[in-house]
Amino acid sequence: MIMMRTDPFREVERLSREIFGATGTTTRPVMMPMDAWRDGDTFRVELDLPGINPDNIDLDVENNVVTVKAERPAPDHGESSVAAERPRGTFSRQLVLGDNLDTSSITANYDAGVLTLSIPVAESAKPRKIAINSGSAEPAAISA
Repeated sequence: MIMMRTDPFREVERLSREIFGATGTTTRPVMMPMDAWRDGDTFRVELDLPGINPDNIDLDVENNVVTVKAERPAPDHGESSVAAERPRGTFSRQLVLGDNLDTSSITANYDAGVLTLSIPVAESAKPRKIAINSGSAEPAAISA
């Protein structure tokens, strides 16, 4: 398994944020939408973080858990604010990755409001061919 989902209430939370507003705090961060897919020998994740300064994005890896945190401060419009609908505060997302990914080789790129993570598939998880001997009792060697 490449990635495990651990939050069964994500859609309920998303809906309640849309209805009641979305100001994230450190103890209750706003969720960031993402897409994830396998592209050959690489697992790719795209997280939407529009309008976030790259200096306000933090990416940590511990064991097989990738944590992305970001912060969008409240605007300083003073008394003249007419609308404030964009989510503010702290955003956070944790991805629990399977053992078949090489978390020590993750790369990250932030462009046009999208944080893209590239996580290579571990060598031990890649498909490999096994040679078949015929007419001998010796087992065939495994080629990497």
